[in-house]
Amino acid sequence: MGSRFPSHQLSNGLYVSGRPEQPKERPPTMTSTAMPYTGGDIKKSGELGKMFDLPVDSSRSRKSGPITGASLRTGSFGGATSHSGQILPNSGIRVSSASGGIPGAAAVKKSNSGPLNKHGEPVKKSSGPQTGGTISRQNSGPLAPVLPTTGLITSGPISSGPLNSFGAPRKTSGPLDSSGSAKLHSASIIHNQAVTKLSQDDDYSFYKSFPKPILWAMVLLFVMGFIAGGFILGAVHNPILLIVVVVLFSAVAAVFTWNHCWGRSAITKFIAQYPDTELRTARDGQFVKVSGVVTCGNVPLESSFQRAPRCVYTSTSLYEYRGYGSKPANSKHRPFTWGLRSLERRVVDFYISDFQSGLRALVKTGYGARVTPYVDESVVVDINPSNKDMSPDFIRWLAERNLSSDERVMRLKEGYIKEGSTVSVMGVVQRNDNVLMIVSPPEPFPTGCQWSRCILPASLEGIVLRCEDASKIDVIPV
Repeated sequence: MGSRFPSHQLSNGLYVSGRPEQPKERPPTMTSTAMPYTGGDIKKSGELGKMFDLPVDSSRSRKSGPITGASLRTGSFGGATSHSGQILPNSGIRVSSASGGIPGAAAVKKSNSGPLNKHGEPVKKSSGPQTGGTISRQNSGPLAPVLPTTGLITSGPISSGPLNSFGAPRKTSGPLDSSGSAKLHSASIIHNQAVTKLSQDDDYSFYKSFPKPILWAMVLLFVMGFIAGGFILGAVHNPILLIVVVVLFSAVAAVFTWNHCWGRSAITKFIAQYPDTELRTARDGQFVKVSGVVTCGNVPLESSFQRAPRCVYTSTSLYEYRGYGSKPANSKHRPFTWGLRSLERRVVDFYISDFQSGLRALVKTGYGARVTPYVDESVVVDINPSNKDMSPDFIRWLAERNLSSDERVMRLKEGYIKEGSTVSVMGVVQRNDNVLMIVSPPEPFPTGCQWSRCILPASLEGIVLRCEDASKIDVIPV
């Protein structure tokens, strides 16, 4: 008898409606091959060994069991694979599982790495009991703290010293040794090529600045006049020529003595009265005078005694008074005068901002440039045998330079140009790739005669620096 609804018979003999269920296809079984530890041996490398026709050691490669449709669990916190699991018997392969042991989770095979033993096998460290063929490996001890990267360069091992609450090394700070840091700073300044060291020869000297041809011509004329006056006096007994020569010689000697005593102050007045030049309109190669505020360059200086920071020029002079029976300070030291015993004078490249135009120029006074300083110095310390113990800083300063202080009358003067000071600079303008510089002139600059002050012509060599006593003037913050 026919029916509109299809039916089929089950295996137990019952008839049920509907079509018979089609048999489900069995999902394919996936296998994975664990990568053995080769230890650098090409015979244990599997396919790589076959490429070179070498016999392959198949004892290191095993097939794993079927992997079900469960999702793979990988890694632990921080991306590191968990170390819990078992090692299969007679194999060097670890079967890793997720922490907590979830049933049905897939097992991931992981090869070991680390140090090798004498047979080329990986060394397995174990702790705790070992039973049967199952070897359990555990890591003991705290892990090293992961330190944050800060970019700071420090000395010493990273794990030396106590650790703070974050696991980073605890660093302590404290006052440095001032004497040691001062010696290191002075040593670095002495051997730095960017620092120009000036001597006493760079100071103003009337006899040095006076034109030599004129000086020698006057000497020759006076010698000839004395010879002629003496000959006439001896021959005709007429002293008129000799008297005229003596009067002229006395007048010239008086003028020279006046210029020797007041020549420096006359030069400073000449620099002060010389007109300032605006840097915006200055031509290349023009001799100019620029007044403005000083800014340090790449190598700032520090004064020797007072430790004034961020200077572009420093000068420290030690003078001694030579009394009756005392030792001279130098080979040219005359009795009952002050003589220079020690001089430390340095200058470096710096920037000057013009008051008129506001432009900034680089003054090239470093790297051995020719510089003539007119910087006022102030008396810092006056020492005599009765009060030499009243200034321990001065005694320390002498000891650092191996200078004795035995029963001498000494005077220490110091002058400097600090950042923010107002100075006047005289030199030649040089423009190079839109960089405005003031360099030393190729020839000395003549000052001419100053008849009102009875000052003879002089010459200014190199870059001229003029600054009043910086210790009495407030600097401009820059």
